Amino acid sequence: MNYIFSFFILGGIIIAAVNGRVDVVTTAAMTSAGSAVQRAITLIGIVSLWLGIARVAEKSGLIDALSRAIAPLFRWLFPSIPEDHPALGCILMNLSANMLGFGNAATPFGLKAMQELQKLNPYPDTASEAMCTFLAINTSSVTLIPSTLIALRASAGSKNPSEIMGVVLFATTCSTLVAIIGDMVIRTLCRKGRKN
Repeated sequence: MNYIFSFFILGGIIIAAVNGRVDVVTTAAMTSAGSAVQRAITLIGIVSLWLGIARVAEKSGLIDALSRAIAPLFRWLFPSIPEDHPALGCILMNLSANMLGFGNAATPFGLKAMQELQKLNPYPDTASEAMCTFLAINTSSVTLIPSTLIALRASAGSKNPSEIMGVVLFATTCSTLVAIIGDMVIRTLCRKGRKN
């Protein structure tokens, strides 16, 4: 990617110089840099608000309650994980944070979950079924509140940045169901292949 972007940047500057339009490139670069800073400041404020709400939800026990509510489902999805194993807690916290739209806050829980799942893995050089299931669900995760998208829409001047919530919930629910079904099908085919 570095080579591709370097090619685009240098190619644009060279073509602008050949055509005598360096002033246009300079003006566009300065305008874009100003817009980027303004958008970043807007996003910092909105993301800080949502992270504050997430912290309140965590301290009040809302995230723990959500984790407990979905725990039976995840024990069914991850039968190889013992009931009180730390991996299950990390998975639940990761998916709960993703459901609330805090992708960056969910990442440390996801990494910790993979470390814990690796401890249960009988074949360390191969991903376990639980790892594959977690990755499929994490990638397609149901999102109740798409806080990052709402923040981006607000910073772009949307009059109703949260109007996408219903569509995002529907789309992410469908993608998660497809991921779970696909994981189950592939898992079943792999087990049959090992038996044969």
